[in-house]
Amino acid sequence: MTSPIDLSTGWPNPTLLPARDLRGSADVVLTTPAIADPALLYGPDEGYGPLREHVAQWLTGFYQPQDPISPQRICITGGASQNLACALNVFTDPVYTRNVWLVSPTYHLAFRTMDDAGFAGRLRAVPEDDEGIDLEFLESGLRAAEEKAKQEGNTEPKMKSPQPWRKIYKHIIYTTPTFSNPSNKIMSLRRREGLVRLARKYDALIMADDVYDMLQWATTATGKLAAPEKAFLPRLVDVDRHLDGGPQDIWGNVMSNGSFSKLIGPGARTGWAEGTEQFAYGLSQVGSSRSGGAPSQLCSAIIDQLLPTGMLQDHIMNVLQPAYAERYHLLRTAIEEHLLPRGVTLPALSPIAAGGYFIWIALPAPLQAKEIVALSKSTENLRLAPGDMFQLPGDTSAATDGKFANCLRLCFAWEEPRHLTEGVRRLARVVERAQK
Repeated sequence: MTSPIDLSTGWPNPTLLPARDLRGSADVVLTTPAIADPALLYGPDEGYGPLREHVAQWLTGFYQPQDPISPQRICITGGASQNLACALNVFTDPVYTRNVWLVSPTYHLAFRTMDDAGFAGRLRAVPEDDEGIDLEFLESGLRAAEEKAKQEGNTEPKMKSPQPWRKIYKHIIYTTPTFSNPSNKIMSLRRREGLVRLARKYDALIMADDVYDMLQWATTATGKLAAPEKAFLPRLVDVDRHLDGGPQDIWGNVMSNGSFSKLIGPGARTGWAEGTEQFAYGLSQVGSSRSGGAPSQLCSAIIDQLLPTGMLQDHIMNVLQPAYAERYHLLRTAIEEHLLPRGVTLPALSPIAAGGYFIWIALPAPLQAKEIVALSKSTENLRLAPGDMFQLPGDTSAATDGKFANCLRLCFAWEEPRHLTEGVRRLARVVERAQK
């Protein structure tokens, strides 16, 4: 039996995580009473103060918004997944909030979180093209949902009482604008602006997972990004901050969901959210934080040591970006050499940058991804993720239903570089046998 190769798991390779830096940081925290004492206790609801300050400075340097990001715009979280649940708890009502709209294909593990918040059966898929989300399709759905709510008399929150720390939105829109999971697409600036305008028009909260933004590199193996230390497009939360004079109210219409999972390690269970200052405060008032203070208080203190020293920034620039770029280009070259001649296709390559964790491919007709995944595992000891995994359960939209049955998501972040080309060779053999 050949050794296993896993192109399915969307995790960072442990060899790329800064264990030595974290050990040194933990030593500083735990041997300095002035830091250790508050770090080992319940923290403030909004999160560890020094980390909020340093994250705000770090994000200001990377995203280059028109105005500096204040610490009051930052709420420390237990990571992007936990924060998604917290934000739904605070800012939605399971009756009044009409639907959750998700760019499709989408991050499949978000479905359970949304079901748990009361939206089972009310998740709606929105297709994307090479520029990202289809705004015309989305607005048609938003308009229809509002007409239905009017007919049903759904005019105010039913399950959540009014509170000064929260606003209940009529709609939720979930997206990963940069290096989307799984399609790896980048939403264009004009689509970002159009999406913010739609959110304002229909009282929607955009939940933007901005977890891959800093993992960026040139689209060719020999090329270089002009400024890898800076974002090449503004986040949706930055668009909302300044577009057409800025937010329409104190809450805004965008939450940026950030995480240290892809940069330091998922086990840290630490992230941040950014929105207006009122939004960030409201998020901090979720019941779990009111009960125990901010999540990840100790980890926050440890991670905080990495920012003012520049350790984290150096790790991203000098370890993560080059390592993932190597893996990405190895995988893409192998796809072009071994799979494209067999009819497999790749989406259009962004001319701006490459990045993230994934490459999305389409198998030639009549091949089906689930069959190829099963054959790959049984005959080649190769793990793959089928495209149907990233389709909304129960989605019957003509624009998305069944569109991903011939697609595969390949992850280049988990496996060692030497296994990536061999993994594609194995997949090519499976495709070739299935075509006979």
